[in-house]
Amino acid sequence: MAKKHIAPFAPMQAAANQAAGLMKALSHPQRLLLLCLLSEGEQPVGTLAEATGMKEAATSQQLARLRLEGLVTTRRDGKAIIYAIRDPRVLQQVRLMQELFGVA
Repeated sequence: MAKKHIAPFAPMQAAANQAAGLMKALSHPQRLLLLCLLSEGEQPVGTLAEATGMKEAATSQQLARLRLEGLVTTRRDGKAIIYAIRDPRVLQQVRLMQELFGVA
């Protein structure tokens, strides 16, 4: 019987670690909700806070965590800070979850 080919461990481990990090960030309901809103396009903090019903300070705190994880980027527009999803794989994952859970 021929041996089944197994992919090299190191790249698989690196990919698993990266995927687990993304899933950990997505496992927080408020952060996931913010990413769902950002999947529609870039948004200022105030708009995201209003849409989620969260206080602006709490929204900023969750967005800062997403930024620290490298999932979102920011730009300034006057006094407003505008957030957007940074990684197209994150956008793809969020859209897949929306589809799977009937939010799309």
